[in-house]
Amino acid sequence: MGWPGPLRHSPFRVIWATTVLSQLGSFIQIVAISWTMASLSASAAMVALVQTAANFPMIILAVAAGALADMFDRRHVMLAAQFLMLLLSLGLALCAFLDMLTPVLLLSFTFLIGCGTALHAPAWQASVGELVPRNQISSAVATNVFGNNIARSIGPALGGAIVSVAGAGVAFAINAFSYVGVIAVLLRWKGPGVLGGHRPNFIQMVSGGFGYALAQVRVRNLFLRTFAFGFGAAAIWAFMPLVAIRLGGGAQLLGVLFACFGVGAMFGAIASIAIRNRYGIGALVDVSVMAVALPLFLLGLTRSVPIAVFAHLLAGAGWVAVLSTFNVSVQLAVARSHVGRTLAIYQMMAFGGVALGSATWGVMADYVGMPAALVAAGAFLAMSGLFGALFALPAPTTEQED
Repeated sequence: MGWPGPLRHSPFRVIWATTVLSQLGSFIQIVAISWTMASLSASAAMVALVQTAANFPMIILAVAAGALADMFDRRHVMLAAQFLMLLLSLGLALCAFLDMLTPVLLLSFTFLIGCGTALHAPAWQASVGELVPRNQISSAVATNVFGNNIARSIGPALGGAIVSVAGAGVAFAINAFSYVGVIAVLLRWKGPGVLGGHRPNFIQMVSGGFGYALAQVRVRNLFLRTFAFGFGAAAIWAFMPLVAIRLGGGAQLLGVLFACFGVGAMFGAIASIAIRNRYGIGALVDVSVMAVALPLFLLGLTRSVPIAVFAHLLAGAGWVAVLSTFNVSVQLAVARSHVGRTLAIYQMMAFGGVALGSATWGVMADYVGMPAALVAAGAFLAMSGLFGALFALPAPTTEQED
């Protein structure tokens, strides 16, 4: 029996497989960084700032990275990002082994590694359309989401066990070596190269990307909905280490909560197909936003481990359903010549929302307590979801060329 769907295309299959392994390492590192910060500082704001540091690069670099993805060979852009993250992760591991990590240094490494992610993401997502036929882009995006959630389900549990047994330094080193496979594949892959014709300058590419995307009302509305969703949902990421501590657990429980989020995301990706086919993408997004808002209320009001596990399963399902639907809507609503920059703006809004939301809810938690901050985040997300439902998602375009 052959490979299903987009995995029938060898370049996509190989890059996808090595990317999943790299993401496995990334989720191991996420648990290690989160638990290390919780061990270094008792401040809820400092723990929440881990997510801000990880996601803030998307605000300042994503659009520029999207322009680079549309101007240059996307393979070269991805290679530069992978080498950057490899070197930074090795440096983080070395500092951990030498017991040199401080909260500020940990946040600095997290931010710089996030810069590598911001550089890589638009080029990789824009490359999907070069690796599979246009009619399989939606399936390829879903396959990427599925692979990410495999890593999200397994990586955190491994990370929690590794940190508990061997320490954070070992977890950081494992992540560093997880980049090697992607680098090896990218060095061998011969992509389509740079788009033909005259190449405009960098400023023209950035301003042209903003102008093209923001001129479309529905795309603009989607960006606003994406930011609001990331801002509210950020609390579940920001407070996961503190929730584990509040429930009386350690690094292993933190890994379990991260893993439950990933398992929920896998089931959410499957369930979202049936909901979308029967009720449409608008109903899917509305239900999925509420599926993230409810767990925030539950986590703020309970000290029960089983309820926390259920909350993270449900939140994972809602998270992936919303963002994968928004991602596909963006991919199909814009011309191929602008997809890198438009996806970068989308990424900027999604992860910028998470970055700013994490800082906001973290500061609030230092003043009113983490449970109240979780409930406030849930209320914000529910209200923004109800308001966002008034705006339709963008329709697919038939335009494929400049």
